[in-house]
Amino acid sequence: MNGPATLFAQLSTLSASLVLLVGIALLWRRSLRAYVRAFQWQSLVLSLVFVLVGYFGHDPELYVVAFFLFVLKVAVIPWYLNRLHERVGGERESQPYVNVATSLIVAGLLVLLAYVITHPLVRVSALPTRGGLPLAMGLIFVGLFVIITRRQALTQVVGFLVLENGIALLAVLGTLGIPLIVELGVFLDVLMGFLVMQVFVYHIHDTFESIDVDQLNKLRH
Repeated sequence: MNGPATLFAQLSTLSASLVLLVGIALLWRRSLRAYVRAFQWQSLVLSLVFVLVGYFGHDPELYVVAFFLFVLKVAVIPWYLNRLHERVGGERESQPYVNVATSLIVAGLLVLLAYVITHPLVRVSALPTRGGLPLAMGLIFVGLFVIITRRQALTQVVGFLVLENGIALLAVLGTLGIPLIVELGVFLDVLMGFLVMQVFVYHIHDTFESIDVDQLNKLRH
């Protein structure tokens, strides 16, 4: 690869690594506000990835996508999450289904699994961003792991958002560009899904005066 392509490859892999590391950092945080801050930082780096790909890929539409991503995921959704946290109260994630040490080990194994799964694709790909594909897949796995191993509904909402960030990262690195209309449709889906989850959290809290999803087991009786 020539100079600019090599630089692009290195920067894309580095930025994808940062996005993944912030996702893994969620696994040892307990405060719901810390989860929101981590999601903000992750989304900020992700928006910079879109700018990076737009610049080196000569795709100005990605600048618009990066702008909407920044507004929605760095500003709007975290503001709503903090507001929701203030309204329903926030139990700390003190007793997740899987403890912190085990979670970090599992996260490492999930990243290794992502490398195994994407290895055939990376080998045949000629994209300069191919080095970041396993990291994006690893982030998807980590987001899913957060959803299924945390007890607090708000934490699971953040896990869903991290999962969506992983999908967006995989898409932009795997295609070197996403049509604007497609990405705007994805943003709308994310926003609608978040609003539905917000209503879900409100109902859990109003019914059980808690946002622990284990309380839903009481509905069986």
